[in-house]
Amino acid sequence: MNLLWLQSAGCGGCSMSLLNAESPDLLTSFEAAGINLLWHPSISEETGSEVSELLEQILNGSLPLDMLCLEGSVLRGPNGTGRFHMLGGTGLSMMEWIEKLAAKARFTIAIGSCAAYGGISAAGDNITDATGLQFEGELEGGLLGPAYRSLEGFKTLNISGCPVHPNWVTETLISIALGEHTDEAVDHFGRPRMYADQLVHHGCNRNEFYEYKASAEVPGERGCMMENMGCLGTQAHADCNSRPWNGEGSCTKGGYACINCTAPEFEEPGHSFTETPKIAGIPVGLPTDMPKAWFVALASLSKAATPERLRKNATSEKLIYPPTIHKRKN
Repeated sequence: MNLLWLQSAGCGGCSMSLLNAESPDLLTSFEAAGINLLWHPSISEETGSEVSELLEQILNGSLPLDMLCLEGSVLRGPNGTGRFHMLGGTGLSMMEWIEKLAAKARFTIAIGSCAAYGGISAAGDNITDATGLQFEGELEGGLLGPAYRSLEGFKTLNISGCPVHPNWVTETLISIALGEHTDEAVDHFGRPRMYADQLVHHGCNRNEFYEYKASAEVPGERGCMMENMGCLGTQAHADCNSRPWNGEGSCTKGGYACINCTAPEFEEPGHSFTETPKIAGIPVGLPTDMPKAWFVALASLSKAATPERLRKNATSEKLIYPPTIHKRKN
């Protein structure tokens, strides 16, 4: 399976994350799955004319392209020319190369939320006209259009995240290499369900505080960050807490609210990432699978039953009260 990796408008963070793949590392994973990395701008030695020749071989059919991976959003500006981002030495914009190569690919894969939906690169006024491969925010379209299908008949796979977890990428690519990918393997936004069918809330080390609605009030405190600190873990589709990053951490474990970076349009929530909008004291962003009335009723009961230990620990930067030790009665 030949894999080509291109980088467009973005920070390169998904590649940086991918290079942290471990047990096994990235190249060992590729070798075990029979994936041949044709070129990656950070890993490969080929430059300049060598890369141009490789791309031409793909276009003329002498070199099969099984998987086209794009990291970063596509810049269509100015005025639809794509010339805000030229692929050096080729005389063509990256936008034109992506269109040509996508027509030759058996599978087309967006790596990260920028490539999938536009992401950070499309935020604000978006003067570069940045877009995703087959989505523009929540709407189907993007560069390739809603009708696009790869040579194998699939829409673009959107391994979203900012950045992606390395295992989300390697597991998806290995699934393709083994011939196991199907339309049912992705959700409505094209995300692989092996991580998108989970919530960041699952496995969060602050879940006991969440259950009792014992909330942090300022950064650094130990309590649940949903009520005051903008955490969207109960709505974000990813397995960040049940599949820790580098075997150890996650945003919430590090004390930062989940910003739902796997979702289209996460980059413009309309308020600070660390702020929870409220109406009449009730958070606007509630768990996706619970009716509002139930949540409000349960929250009131939970707060009334909050143990003193959790109430005090929630607004502390360090553990004050450990769990009570129950002694056996003789």
